[in-house]
Amino acid sequence: MTNAIDEIEDAKLIFIIGSNTTEQHPLIGRRILRAVREKGAHLIIADPRKIDLTGFASIHLQLHPGTNIALLNGMIHIILRENLQDDEFIKHRTEGLESLKAVVEHYPPERVEKITGVPQEKMREAALLYAKVNPASIIYCMGVTQFATGTHQVLAVANLAMVTGNLGKPGSGVNPLRGQNNVQGACDMGALPNVFSGYQSVSDPHARNKMEAAWNVTGLDNQPGLTITEMITAAFEKRLKALYIMGENPVVSDPDIHHVREALAHLEFLVVQDIFLTETAALADVVLPAASFAEKDGTFTSTDRTVQRIRKAIEPIGGCREDWRIIGEIATRMGYEGLSYHSPEEIMAEITAVTPSYGGISYQRLETGGIPWPCPTREHPGTPFLHQHQFARGMGQFFPVEYTPLAEQPNDLYPYVLTTGRVLFHYHTGTMTRKSPTLTTQLSEGYVEINPDDAEKLSINDGETVKVASKRGEISIKTRITSIIPPGTLFIPFHFVESAANILTTSTPLDPSAKIPELKACAVRIEKLS
Repeated sequence: MTNAIDEIEDAKLIFIIGSNTTEQHPLIGRRILRAVREKGAHLIIADPRKIDLTGFASIHLQLHPGTNIALLNGMIHIILRENLQDDEFIKHRTEGLESLKAVVEHYPPERVEKITGVPQEKMREAALLYAKVNPASIIYCMGVTQFATGTHQVLAVANLAMVTGNLGKPGSGVNPLRGQNNVQGACDMGALPNVFSGYQSVSDPHARNKMEAAWNVTGLDNQPGLTITEMITAAFEKRLKALYIMGENPVVSDPDIHHVREALAHLEFLVVQDIFLTETAALADVVLPAASFAEKDGTFTSTDRTVQRIRKAIEPIGGCREDWRIIGEIATRMGYEGLSYHSPEEIMAEITAVTPSYGGISYQRLETGGIPWPCPTREHPGTPFLHQHQFARGMGQFFPVEYTPLAEQPNDLYPYVLTTGRVLFHYHTGTMTRKSPTLTTQLSEGYVEINPDDAEKLSINDGETVKVASKRGEISIKTRITSIIPPGTLFIPFHFVESAANILTTSTPLDPSAKIPELKACAVRIEKLS
């Protein structure tokens, strides 16, 4: 996030696109509701479903799945046509506006309405409101990123924020919400195939030299590794022989589950390190029992870049160990002594030594509260919001992007678009939440949302078990007939392995840059069981 979580309540307008925030991130959702109900902030929602937040919204833009870029380009078109752009911000802080103008010129409201299904007047109302009310915050999540055009969708979001000057000040910004706990921290530490910690590129000789000196090694590779989706493909093709999975459950969470299972079966060796015997761990040659959050010390980095201390509440039980101890001992037994740490604090000291954005963070400073990076020195207070005076590259670059339709379009055999997501009572693949009697009492099984008009055409009743099928497989699942979902679209939460939505989703094509598959939309059919 460019801005701090608590700044959400300072925004005069909040534009949420691709995020069911009150169910996926309920604590942040509460801040949004406080901003709207107690402080009078305007709320714009862009979502194919009538999520709970639409009941508090000034405007709901109910667009077709996968048409975010067309909508965002259309809003920018209207803002520029109405001369509501922030000329001072554009002049002094950005470059490339003319190239953006040339592209969005082709997205007049009448064309965008045909693409997105959003009425022209409602789109115009949203664009004018966003441009006029300041500061405005954009919040998005995986309803923007989990597409083959995910990178371009993020660029379109940034274009909208920059053209209105909604960056570099409190209560504004481009604010992605991370999908899981400490994903931000994991990425910060280099759990990505192309960077070391602090997003230092593996292709940068200076960064490699620094890391080689810190780790007492030579010859670090200057080529990026594989992403998760690429690893699965490589395993399927037997180019990847072994896989070590930590805290992930791809047998439920990854697209095209049948393909994932087959790929993992092609491995010569599979290791899974987790706190429970997940569906993926059940396939492993070796399972390493890891400690939970309550059994270890360390830090988490929240979605707004705030580094926070966590403290052990109980000693690890049942023979499990902290992740860093497991990894360190494996490295030692393989002949490398460089991971023989004695404590998480010692690891943090190394992090600060080699990671400029974490350079001023220490356990001692974290005793008094979290610190948002960048925090380059011990005297630096941390950075609640980014880009106050300039962007990382100097001038902010407009990147014009074109709308591309979904890779898998509905057809006669698969006439519906399926979109997937989360619900309030369960989390990700249910590894933890489905072991809670309280939460399973609230919701114990999956369901498919279908619009009443579609249900009537198919003679499907509420609560009836039906078959939903795609090119990749089929599942049996109970129906939930509701006007939350528009005609022609279905919704399935992906938490439930018994009716796994990701049996249906597609792993191709990938976003060219981020290598993300199109998890949020695929073509399916729904039919009665006979």
